[in-house]
Amino acid sequence: MNTVKTGEKFFGLDRNIFSLGWVSFFTDVSSEMIYPLLPVFLTAVLGMGTTFVGLVEGAAEATASLLKLFSGWLSDRLGKRKLLILFGYTLSSFVRPLVAAATAGWHVLFIRFLDRVGKGIRTSPRDALIADFTLDREHGKAFGFQRAMDHAGAVIGPLIAFLLLTFITQEYRTVFWLAFIPGILALFILIRGVSEKKSKPSIPASSKIQFSLRPFDQRFKVFLLVIVLFSLGNSSDAFLILKAKDAGIPITLLPILWMVLHLTKSLSATPGGILSDRLGRKGVIISGWFLYSGIYWAFAWAETSGAIWILFAVYGLFYGLTEGGERALVADLVPSHLRGTAYGLYNFAVGISTLPASVLMGFLWEKFSPQVAFSFGATLALISALLLWLSLRADVRREA
Repeated sequence: MNTVKTGEKFFGLDRNIFSLGWVSFFTDVSSEMIYPLLPVFLTAVLGMGTTFVGLVEGAAEATASLLKLFSGWLSDRLGKRKLLILFGYTLSSFVRPLVAAATAGWHVLFIRFLDRVGKGIRTSPRDALIADFTLDREHGKAFGFQRAMDHAGAVIGPLIAFLLLTFITQEYRTVFWLAFIPGILALFILIRGVSEKKSKPSIPASSKIQFSLRPFDQRFKVFLLVIVLFSLGNSSDAFLILKAKDAGIPITLLPILWMVLHLTKSLSATPGGILSDRLGRKGVIISGWFLYSGIYWAFAWAETSGAIWILFAVYGLFYGLTEGGERALVADLVPSHLRGTAYGLYNFAVGISTLPASVLMGFLWEKFSPQVAFSFGATLALISALLLWLSLRADVRREA
């Protein structure tokens, strides 16, 4: 059981978790000034197809997933997490805006690769650090807050992009360059506001790099398998942008549409995490997966811009119901001294599935139709929800 002593509090949260929330906020402001415009930039400006869009996003996330696995293990081995977190955020913050200089599709692919390298290095140690500074009964709340701040940044980022494109410049590249500013603010907060959790290394320094599942509970292993299946149908949200564009939503409004999605994510993330603390992880996660399935079925057949706006807003609830709960469930299922490795395995399971999921989505879209592509994702989500219900019959939420 986690008996961590909490320190200075801000709004009921440990100072470190509060600061990490703001780091996520400004990082996502930077990222989301670029991301909702990237599919259009690739297809309309650089002349690439939807399969290449899927390749860019899938390859970037697959790269990140491999590094999430390694960085989580390394943070357990060192008994330190902040250095890895700082390096990861620094790399992404300086590399991401360089997409402004891209003149070919492979330039974007390489920049996204480096951006996701940074994400891969920082994510698992960050998640483990959040769990380290949180009581068991508040894991859902803490992870929900972190996700809420992340998504709040994804509300402000597209809004800034929209205002810049509408009133100042029509150049995507100018918007991309300006994404440097919030990235630097995130690094400042991380350096000044987050401390290291003092702990002894749980993995001997002389040990070889290995990622065995043997130390983990059987339920954690099953959870990972189900996560992989769900993730195979959970392709990049870049395809939602292309669907919106095809439905007639003007390019200048795409950042606002993206903002609506993340506003719903942000508003629902903390309540969703708290619900998982109070009602149990499994039921809340399954509800989110059922919702995902229904939304993707609706996306398959939506043809009007009005329907797209509604679906984007409702789609954000899926994230609110699942992101905090899934990360809290990982903390519930594993011993505290292996959390870094466990989050590495969890993030690896999610990320490694993104490459085939996104490439397959792009292929089905290009060779058949958007209806077939979205229906495939909806079906896998439904099957995954049923399997999770069958495999984790007992509520694994522990009381502190």
